[in-house]
Amino acid sequence: MPSPYRAIFALPGTKSFSLAGFLGRMPLSMMGIGIVTMVSQLTGRYGLAGALSATVALSAAVIGPQISRLVDQHGQRRVLRPATLVSLVAVAALLLCAKYEAPDWTLFLCAAFIGCVPSVGSMIRARWAALYESTPRQLHTAYSFESVIDEVCFIFGPIISIGLSTAWFPEAGPLLAGCFLAAGVFWLTAQRATEPAPHPRAQDGGGSALRARGLQVLVATFVATGAIFGAVDVVTVAFAEDQGHKSLASVVLAVYAAGSCVAGAVFGLLHFAGAPARRWLLGVVAMAVSMIPLQLVGNLAFLAVALFVAGLSIAPTMITTMALVEQHVPRAKLTEGMTWVSTGLAVGVALGSSVAGWVIDAAGAKAGYGVPGVAGAVAVLVAFLGYRRLKQPVPRRGGTTDEHGADEQRREERRGVA
Repeated sequence: MPSPYRAIFALPGTKSFSLAGFLGRMPLSMMGIGIVTMVSQLTGRYGLAGALSATVALSAAVIGPQISRLVDQHGQRRVLRPATLVSLVAVAALLLCAKYEAPDWTLFLCAAFIGCVPSVGSMIRARWAALYESTPRQLHTAYSFESVIDEVCFIFGPIISIGLSTAWFPEAGPLLAGCFLAAGVFWLTAQRATEPAPHPRAQDGGGSALRARGLQVLVATFVATGAIFGAVDVVTVAFAEDQGHKSLASVVLAVYAAGSCVAGAVFGLLHFAGAPARRWLLGVVAMAVSMIPLQLVGNLAFLAVALFVAGLSIAPTMITTMALVEQHVPRAKLTEGMTWVSTGLAVGVALGSSVAGWVIDAAGAKAGYGVPGVAGAVAVLVAFLGYRRLKQPVPRRGGTTDEHGADEQRREERRGVA
């Protein structure tokens, strides 16, 4: 590792909780596609498979912030273990119901309870924030490292899940995802030394983190950003099928994630002057602009290059987003705030994939790339409309900090007053 990345692992326990977080996050990229593969193989009903996957995603989007809010109040160990057990029981029930051809409503019931899966990425970032709140450069590097891990999960997770379900037995992909979830969460929660201190309701002031005006802008923008990701996934599969190489869709999408992975790794080595809100806005604009070449694709090779370039803006924007969440959300609600961003992303993915599917059915795969183009334009519009909120960080409440330290925050607050 380059020295800035080695430095963040100098503190005891950092390597262990980061590895546990990697295992616990693998289901994020494995479960949905694993359910689609399993159900389509067992029943041949792609509509049912997609609806179940969407149910899991939307359920997690609704339940996830509530779990994270409880984590902020009571601690990771007390909340994550029972929530994970509920999710694991639901996964096991879904596999059994699918295998033994139970009624469809039982499948949807199980899928809804799988949504109790915790946002492991937010838990890990909260641990980094607790360790490096007084050293913003290390925190920036830690957030960058976690974004790289996210992309690694999305590169390899779907390949593993689809490969196992097709080469071994249909339930293998979701089953392994559940095993990863259990191992990651229980290993993580066994590490008490690095667990952030809980903030009981009497201390956090009550109410949801989503009441923060800056967080509202970030979440709304990431609904549109999630629509970009969901649409690109669906349209790429359809486009690859039109080209006669459907099996290459996963490779092309892995290239998309690889672009983000490379950019995130480089971004973590850099340190920036100026307000993070400006970089965030530039990142959102870059993501939208990167959708324009997709309207011109004619073959899979050109598509792969275009998606790699498009991926370069993803991780830097996500890293800056997490820095802004920390800046605008009280420390006592940080985990919940980070989870709300993931929730916005998940809702957007579900919307984008659904709309893209309708467009593909009506006008063909190539026309489907207009959906992420429109979603990118909406993201830019929302970002510009909410930019003033992000330029005015909230006062330091409950240990909040930004990525530039107290001096920079005071300067930003003075600008907001002026």
